[in-house]
Amino acid sequence: MDPLVAVAFVLLAAGVVGSVLPLLPSGLLSLAGVLAYWWTTGEPGLLLLAVLVGLAVVAALVDWLAGFVGARAGGTDTRTAALAGVVGFALMLPGGPLGLLLGVAATVFVIEFRASNDLPGSARRAGYATVGVLASAGMQVVLTTAVFAVVAWLQFA
Repeated sequence: MDPLVAVAFVLLAAGVVGSVLPLLPSGLLSLAGVLAYWWTTGEPGLLLLAVLVGLAVVAALVDWLAGFVGARAGGTDTRTAALAGVVGFALMLPGGPLGLLLGVAATVFVIEFRASNDLPGSARRAGYATVGVLASAGMQVVLTTAVFAVVAWLQFA
């Protein structure tokens, strides 16, 4: 196997792993893997390449925006959702995925409860934000695994 093809597969595998480890940019790793594979082999054709690049970009966007979108869907204002993202990221560094989840949920809950004194409403909004973060990881797994599988099929079929 060509060394650059091996590098492409390492990047693609790192993309899949990065979809569940928050510090790794899963979509961008998958994108780099697809482009390295295409540059080295000329495969896939332009249409399939565009689809794979699109999937990798969507994975990156899901990674960056899903928690914010989940918080907004639950009725949280933009400022609170953005602050929850910052706190979640900061707590992810020492606490990993659990720090991210707890940071997002606690931030949304505390800010919403302080503003409204509505315990069930604040808990619901925090739940939406947490589900957004979890859904993000699940969606990233699906997208990055699909990209990896297609490139593996091209290489080994």
